[in-house]
Amino acid sequence: QKNTHKLGLGKAKLGLQLLQHSGTEKINFAGGEPFLNPELLGELCKYAREDCGMAVSIISNGSLIKPDWMKRYGEYVDILGVSVDSFDPATNAAIGRGGDTDKNQHVNRMLKVRELCSNQGILFKMNTVVCSLNHDEDMNEHVSRLEPYRWKAFQCLILKGENAGGPNDINDARKLQVSKGQFDAFIDSHSGQSMLIPEPNTVMQNSYLMLDEELRFLDCSENGKVPSQSILKVGVEQALSQAGFDDLMFHKRGGIYAWTRERSISN
Repeated sequence: QKNTHKLGLGKAKLGLQLLQHSGTEKINFAGGEPFLNPELLGELCKYAREDCGMAVSIISNGSLIKPDWMKRYGEYVDILGVSVDSFDPATNAAIGRGGDTDKNQHVNRMLKVRELCSNQGILFKMNTVVCSLNHDEDMNEHVSRLEPYRWKAFQCLILKGENAGGPNDINDARKLQVSKGQFDAFIDSHSGQSMLIPEPNTVMQNSYLMLDEELRFLDCSENGKVPSQSILKVGVEQALSQAGFDDLMFHKRGGIYAWTRERSISN
């Protein structure tokens, strides 16, 4: 079921402190859509970068990113990743990124976000979920135009309680599944893109550490999202032991990389 809990700025900052003291070097704000709460997002980016010394990343669909926000908070962001599942308006509408096919501006928005990132010196990243609606699409020309420094391609993953079509699931994405062969064919057709990083289900499922709105790690090891106890209640170490995290796969998929942008040094 959808979690409607919203963490206040004070508790969110405390969570960042706990993560920092446990050795966290990078934080990624995702969703949902993090820019639905632009002020909170901006203040957390600032706190994570300035007070906790973390590299800061955001994953967004790009629709709510405003130039004013970037001018105010862009200096605290290292990486901005956008979700681009298709460059075809009809496919985007079918997937759910934009409603009216004739007015679908998702691709144009990505170009504008790319420009905002360039203006602020933020590393621009792309995420694509390979599914039944886009697995045979040739994205090479558009990807080359956007020039992301990293392009993650994920095989559509089905998780119980999230998108498996159950009575308490948020949605049903089963019809969007692709086989490993279809996923591999998509990767092969884009193998000329040097920044492409493929992540099939076997690589992706347990190699990310995710915290929900109550700062609970989400264990996906049993094909669902089972929350741990909150790090605010039991600390990071105990909560992490309940996360089902695959550290070996994290390193195997290249989870450690150059995630800090260049910054000018002012006197």
